[in-house]
Amino acid sequence: MSSSVHTNHVTPLQRQSVTRTLRTPSWLKTEVLGALVVGLALIPEAIAFSVIAGVDPQVGLFAAALMAMTLALTGGRPAMISAATGATALVMAPLVASHGVNYLIAAVILAGVFQIVLGAVGFARIMRFVPRSVMVGFVNALGILLFIPQLEELIGVPWAVYPVAAVALLIVFGLPRLTTAVPAPLVAILVLTPVVVLLGLNVPTVSDKGKLPDSWPQLIVPDVPYTLETLQIIAPFALTMAVVGIMESLMTAKLVDDITDTPSSKTRETWGQGVGNVVSGMFGTMGGCGMIGQTMINVRASGARTRISTFLSGVFLLLLVVLLGEIVGTIPMAALAAIMIFVAWATFDWHSIRPSTLRRMPLSETVVMLVTVAVTVATHNLALGVGAGVLAAMIGFARRVAHVVTVERTVESSTGSRGGSAVAAGPSDPYGSDIPASGHSADDNAMATYHVRGELFFASSNDLYTQFRYAEDPATVVIDFSESHIWDASTVAAVDAVTDKYRAHGTTVKIRGLNLPSRRMRARLSGTMQ
Repeated sequence: MSSSVHTNHVTPLQRQSVTRTLRTPSWLKTEVLGALVVGLALIPEAIAFSVIAGVDPQVGLFAAALMAMTLALTGGRPAMISAATGATALVMAPLVASHGVNYLIAAVILAGVFQIVLGAVGFARIMRFVPRSVMVGFVNALGILLFIPQLEELIGVPWAVYPVAAVALLIVFGLPRLTTAVPAPLVAILVLTPVVVLLGLNVPTVSDKGKLPDSWPQLIVPDVPYTLETLQIIAPFALTMAVVGIMESLMTAKLVDDITDTPSSKTRETWGQGVGNVVSGMFGTMGGCGMIGQTMINVRASGARTRISTFLSGVFLLLLVVLLGEIVGTIPMAALAAIMIFVAWATFDWHSIRPSTLRRMPLSETVVMLVTVAVTVATHNLALGVGAGVLAAMIGFARRVAHVVTVERTVESSTGSRGGSAVAAGPSDPYGSDIPASGHSADDNAMATYHVRGELFFASSNDLYTQFRYAEDPATVVIDFSESHIWDASTVAAVDAVTDKYRAHGTTVKIRGLNLPSRRMRARLSGTMQ
């Protein structure tokens, strides 16, 4: 990723401290300026998401402000920005179209309740199952998704847009090489807005995206029937919004953890998002979740590190749209598009696609990354992309583990001589069980021993049945599981199939070496799955 990052040059613990930041003017300036840039950048985004959801622009603008201010207090990741997002807007759009805004508000509140419950039961622990390759794919897909919408601001527009965008790009990419005293995105806005106004350039502005509100948000009660039927209508949308919102928020939090080298509380972030959506819904807005684009502006482009910037971004957004709406409306969209292009470029993990990296990386890891990117970009849903990536990683892991299970056969005759063969190319325990038979061969003292090594589960045990020489083996067979572990019912069923086959041949089978968990699972399930 890009190294042009404005930082406060302090230790992780200091960066987490609101108190120390308030006492340090240079750190506080970084937080305030970062919040101002985020507040400005949130305006066109929130309006666009309102259009997606099919609601008035102020519904998205107020949601952005309220989510930011609430999550500054309740969230688990300092400096992260939560606001109205495209993913949650897409979820709620069908509900608005079919039942109206009041049902949307009720669904947002219920989604917040769901998130609080999910936080209480430890839903955030699912992040342990997200491998690095999925995270890299998530980051790269995010960079692409941040870049694509900016093309709409640069295609089929008046010619004056292009020099404005070019100057904005020059500022946001070039200024950090000279100084980081002031965030480059803010400089681009402050320089280009008056130039566009004074020269009377014909370029799209923020006001072209929608009418800005002229009053403050107010508490409301959703005007819906409080019946079971209403619950049945809004619950599916609310649950989907809750899960999608948590996934995006936790992935954003993890990304900020990596950028800032500081930890965050994923459990607190989960229920904190719930509180934010409940508050947002109570003020009649569309709610939201962690917003990666604005978070990257705040953390990567501006260098903010505390909850101060998160809270002030919401405050500034409210003040800008309610009190300074006419001025804010003159900001050229080309400048904001240039800022988001910079954020997209800085977000993308360029190291992950270098030829040298791809040569060293296992093919399965690269495939997982590409699956995550492809699904995310195709659906514009980061949660679906992450889910597809995790599924691909699980399948790849299962295939790799399945290939490391081995079954090795040795035979000892009545004279004591031994012979061996590897049937397939993986804590010892003295306990086992015998499956008696009536006798098998002329050499009743001969014995075949099979050593099973590796982790046994549905992928690796499905062909276990074929690894034994039922007709060739002597009257006694020992299957030694000392170097393996039985994980699931599929393996128990496979072992049952082996012992049943030997019984049909009149062979005595001795199961040895099962560790305690494997023995308990076999005792509970053996003979019950046919």
